[in-house]
Amino acid sequence: MSEEQGGKKVDPTEQLLAMREAYMNVWAKSMGEMVNTEAYAQQSGAVLDAFLTVSQPFKASLEKAMVNALQQLSMPTRPDFVSLAERLTNLEMRLDDMDGKLDRIERATAKVTTSAAPARPKAASPAKPNRARPAKKKARRGTK
Repeated sequence: MSEEQGGKKVDPTEQLLAMREAYMNVWAKSMGEMVNTEAYAQQSGAVLDAFLTVSQPFKASLEKAMVNALQQLSMPTRPDFVSLAERLTNLEMRLDDMDGKLDRIERATAKVTTSAAPARPKAASPAKPNRARPAKKKARRGTK
């Protein structure tokens, strides 16, 4: 497909690629200049506002339909998850508060026991074997 002109091979695909590259550079430059204007930003904002205004009723009706469908299928909805998350957060905060209070009580009792007991070195006591209490056996009732 290539022809010789003056000792050089001419490749038409290279020429087409060069033309395409030049076209893309001009297009990108002009679009960049257009997009970076205040008028374009205002127009884009107006279009977005109009879209959000128009789509709001559809979104609300879709959400109601989804809630109804999930309730009919006995599945949790978004408000159910939000409520559960709030309850779990409340429980976590209460557990943290209880942990803090227990730490304060432990520190207070440690201070009391160290200040009340005379400071004497503890004698090494023989190690006691750790004996577990035998479990009580429950009498089983036979079914008749």
